[in-house]
Amino acid sequence: MAQKKESLSVSQLDELHTAGAGYDVLRYISLPEILGKESNTLLYFMGRNLARKLDIKAIEDIYYIFDKLGWGNLELIKEKRKELVFHLMADAVVQRLNASFETEFRLEAGFLAEAIQMINERECECVEAINHKIHQIEFTVIYTE
Repeated sequence: MAQKKESLSVSQLDELHTAGAGYDVLRYISLPEILGKESNTLLYFMGRNLARKLDIKAIEDIYYIFDKLGWGNLELIKEKRKELVFHLMADAVVQRLNASFETEFRLEAGFLAEAIQMINERECECVEAINHKIHQIEFTVIYTE
């Protein structure tokens, strides 16, 4: 018998408390080792799956979630007919980019793709580009339909 899918309200994230270092160790050291060569692809789909678990109704919910999860401050920079461009900046992003281990933003890209798809009801994918000079991540959400 299948279980009923239950969404978490965005406000339930207020119940989470963490300093962040444990998360970073799991995310950037343990998970890539366990996931192997497919790590980036699996993290992207983990992000998409996470978005499906939350009751996301508006773009402001996405901003709140990024901030609450310690991913950084997300901002919509450009809106075109077939794509949206977001920038992610924060002290946490700077620290991740300056870390001695390899960092990536595939989980966030997958989450953003699914969240935008849920809000706009249009299929989409997301790619990210890292600007190391200004410690900024650019996410481009591309509508695929």
